[in-house]
Amino acid sequence: MKQKQINKILKENKELFDVLARYDETVELPHQRKKLNLTLSVETINKLKSLREKTGKPISRIIEEKF
Repeated sequence: MKQKQINKILKENKELFDVLARYDETVELPHQRKKLNLTLSVETINKLKSLREKTGKPISRIIEEKF
C-alpha cells in the first residue's frame, strides 16, 4: 500500500483511530459505562427525579447530557 493511500485512510477514519489509540492507553472505550456513587443534596435528587418524570429519561442519561 502506498503512503498516499495510507494517509487517505487515516484521514477518513481519524475518529476511529483516535478511539483505538485511547483504548490502547486506557483499555476503555468511550461508549463503555461505569458506575459511580455520588452524594447529592435531597433538593438536587428531587429535581433530578422531577426531570426523569417529565422527560422519561433515566437520571444517569440526564446527567450525561448536561456534560
